[in-house]
Amino acid sequence: MNSNLILFLVVFLLNIIPAFAPPTWMVFSFLGFQFPEHMGWSYALVGAVAATMGRSLLGKLSHTIVRNHWLSEAAKKNVDSFKLELEKRPKLTFGVFLFYAFTPLPSNFLFIAYGFTAMPLIRIALPFLMGRFVSYTIWTMTGAAISQKLDLDDSDAFQYASIYFILTQLAFLAAVYAFARVDWNFFLQRRKLRWLPK
Repeated sequence: MNSNLILFLVVFLLNIIPAFAPPTWMVFSFLGFQFPEHMGWSYALVGAVAATMGRSLLGKLSHTIVRNHWLSEAAKKNVDSFKLELEKRPKLTFGVFLFYAFTPLPSNFLFIAYGFTAMPLIRIALPFLMGRFVSYTIWTMTGAAISQKLDLDDSDAFQYASIYFILTQLAFLAAVYAFARVDWNFFLQRRKLRWLPK
């Protein structure tokens, strides 16, 4: 099977998993480390497209399953207050997602939370694609540079099951829960945080 297709499928599948999937930047660091002579910008582009499609599907599933079936009417109206504020600031939304896509931080919770709003996913998919293309290129080049200078084996260089990773995933799941529970209408009017009344 073509290496580009394999990479696309792996990255796509990793990005539709809601939580506890290995971060995609780690895949590109690993590939750059293991195959420095074969990794170029085309792999980063394939990965960025796959990640964007996977995250977009995750956001769509968040809207279809979570918003339509799990959120109460009060919670939907609450999230819609936040949605109206985002719609007034399209450039800010674009800029925030572009900046975030440059970082190695997990993006799953952002797409899940954005899916709650029922806003068009294209507004965040484009900056995410751009940012991920650049960041995957950087991670691949970094992995290749490290492989040429350091004598590390795989177990030393790439530790996936770490307490740090587990804690960050739990923190982001808590962030998704908080996003749906914060009273956004109250916050936008008074700039004070409180939970949505039951």
